[in-house]
Amino acid sequence: MRTSRASATRELILTAAERLFAEHGVFAVSNRQVSEAAEQGNNTAVGYHFGTKADLVRAIARKHSGQIEGIRQRMVASLDERSDLRAWIACLIRPTTEHLEELGNPTWYGRFSAQVTTDPSLRQIMFEESRSSPSLVRITAAFNRLLPDLPDEVRAERRDMSRQLMVHMVAERERALADGTPTPRSSWRHTADGLIDALVGLWLAPVS
Repeated sequence: MRTSRASATRELILTAAERLFAEHGVFAVSNRQVSEAAEQGNNTAVGYHFGTKADLVRAIARKHSGQIEGIRQRMVASLDERSDLRAWIACLIRPTTEHLEELGNPTWYGRFSAQVTTDPSLRQIMFEESRSSPSLVRITAAFNRLLPDLPDEVRAERRDMSRQLMVHMVAERERALADGTPTPRSSWRHTADGLIDALVGLWLAPVS
């Protein structure tokens, strides 16, 4: 029972921290505020269960990345060397939008990711989680194979552009849904369609 209570407490803290970090930024939120939002009378609960704030951020990222990776692995497994660039780009986009759709509204992970990836002291956590993904390794190899003539510096630049679009467009839709304001697309699936269209154009654009 002690283990069960500890797991339940950890989950409450993760959920509360993700929401507060998404809405206010990581360093604008204290451990005390997270504990209060998680209905923990002990203000040291966050440190006891997770350690540092960076450890808490990593735990939130890992909670979602494992589920997203499962979807991505399934998609990547259906592709082969005959698959085109659009199919591989879909493997970058749809796992996240499908995961958020499954969670229902409201969600906070899109905005949480945007907060973390724009913070110089925390973004490495998200990158480390991505580098451990076997499916992303396969996607990168497919990009290299399908775009062999793209200069290395342009490839790196477009990778950064793609990351910005993926992170911030998802966060913008999530924010609009939470606020009840209109969105350009009617569903997460259609949002993914628009992002895939944009990224195909970005990667196939001529090089000056």
